[in-house]
Amino acid sequence: MGGRTAVELRDIEIFLTLAEELHFGRTAERLHVSAARVSQAVKKQERTIGAELFERTSRAVRLTPVGEQLRDDLRPVYQGLHQSLERARATAQGRTDVLRIGMMPSNAHDLRPFWDAFRTRHPQWGLRIRHNGFIDPFGPLRAGDIDVLVSWTPVEEPDLTVGPVLFTEHRVALTARDHVLADRKSVSVEALGDHGVIGSPTPLPDYWEDAFIPFRTPRGRPIERNHTAGNLDELYTIVAAGEAVNSLGAHVTRYYTRPDIVYVPLRDAPRLHWSLVWRTGAENDLVRAFVQVVRDLGTPDL
Repeated sequence: MGGRTAVELRDIEIFLTLAEELHFGRTAERLHVSAARVSQAVKKQERTIGAELFERTSRAVRLTPVGEQLRDDLRPVYQGLHQSLERARATAQGRTDVLRIGMMPSNAHDLRPFWDAFRTRHPQWGLRIRHNGFIDPFGPLRAGDIDVLVSWTPVEEPDLTVGPVLFTEHRVALTARDHVLADRKSVSVEALGDHGVIGSPTPLPDYWEDAFIPFRTPRGRPIERNHTAGNLDELYTIVAAGEAVNSLGAHVTRYYTRPDIVYVPLRDAPRLHWSLVWRTGAENDLVRAFVQVVRDLGTPDL
């Protein structure tokens, strides 16, 4: 019975991760399993429920209405169970609490010096790092699912505190390999106004979205959001098809190497600043300790 329960919990984790990523390969990579294992878990759940949970085509993976309902029902239950297990594990190992960090950028490996320093200074505490999407970016903080968010700034939310800058980086334009901009050594932000970019399918704070990709070029022309994407995989699919260009932080050139995408430096875009953000009313000793680590180590320019 115990072994079967463990498998079922893993299958739920696979389903929820796939529901977020909407990509079998990226789900497998995040969970350190094979793509075949992801497919097997989904098919098993679909057989049990008696309905498809995902619509699969050659271009995209999408949740069916049944899949959306299951995701919404399972997510809070799984998160509560997972957090209970984490607390029990921490207690068994002599750790009194766990600092939970949500990473909006994808370069957690670049930031190993910060993670290692925190663990060395505070062996009594755990550290857990997870991905945080740009859809409902501050929701996990407000729900208490994470303690600290790594977000681009500015963040001007009355209930959130913005701490030190964790790292800075320049920006790049993403184009299809056969796009007219692909052979340029660099491009201006003006080019985004010529070709259109990708927006969010759900509303984001205007000031925050504008800080990442402005709504107007330096000359005042509108930068149209011609398409929407809920995650990076959808975004890359649209760009690779030549339907839009986009702008991201330069760390993607190392972490998302693709044969159908070209990265071109944006020569006149301001640098991205990625800072620590936390809910003011939930600040605690763990948050303050990690903030001190960042201040002591300084801000790398990546």
